[in-house]
Amino acid sequence: MSEDTPPSTSGSANKGWIEKIVQSFTGEPKNKEELFDVITDAEQRKVINPQTKAMIEGVMEVSKMRVREIMIPRAQMRTIEIDQNVESFLPILLESAHSRFPVISEDKDHIEGILLAKDLLEYAFVPGKEFELKNILRPAVIVPESKRVDVLLKEFQQKRYHMAIVVDEYGGVSGLVTIEDILELIVGEIEDEHDVEEDENDGIRPLNKYTYSVKALTPLEDFNTFFETMFDVEEADTIGGIVLKAFGHMPEKDEKVSIDGIKFKVTNSDKRRLLQLKVTLPESEE
Repeated sequence: MSEDTPPSTSGSANKGWIEKIVQSFTGEPKNKEELFDVITDAEQRKVINPQTKAMIEGVMEVSKMRVREIMIPRAQMRTIEIDQNVESFLPILLESAHSRFPVISEDKDHIEGILLAKDLLEYAFVPGKEFELKNILRPAVIVPESKRVDVLLKEFQQKRYHMAIVVDEYGGVSGLVTIEDILELIVGEIEDEHDVEEDENDGIRPLNKYTYSVKALTPLEDFNTFFETMFDVEEADTIGGIVLKAFGHMPEKDEKVSIDGIKFKVTNSDKRRLLQLKVTLPESEE
């Protein structure tokens, strides 16, 4: 820059954009609720657009969450056995269209490593090359259920891995989590050409025999059909509406309520709506 050029007067442009939003208003927010209000006001004043507002709120929600709340449960893990040959596990790769797969030995508690689908390519183009699955496995990253999601995202970025195996307090495998699972909390659903439209039960995921993770926006008719319940569809369109009515207020994370013998626990919500529920059936029911 020439010495004759006057110094820039746009120093504020170098400040963080969230800081600039906050400084657009008198006073500073003293807690997250006040910050949410500031962000909402910023959108209404057109300082930020709705997409930016949603992303900021997503980042703030992620900072409160634990891995157990977003992981793919053990029952839904697509795995490959260490002694399988390519012919037997290739259909699994093609059907799921995933790029990474946990490889197990005895059961899902015995993770031998992670298979990256791209590591199979060299064997496809070198006929007769000796293949052993154990020789191309990547190390499995293990994280506890209680790990904070924002901390895990930072580790994903720094250490350049994309999948982690989640274990409970006893060391048993309880699920897995990917970097895409975290990013979708911030930017919304990430779809590619392999994704298909969700069917009616995609919002209901079994965790164990009596416990399910259920999206609050699951249509009430679908919930009734799946669980064989008889909640009144005239009262609400979604199961979240039924639960919200039972609480009588906007519940916070980990609040619980029992309706007709079924226990509902809020596992994810924001100040405006319920997002995810943990549903526990009476143990006498199948």
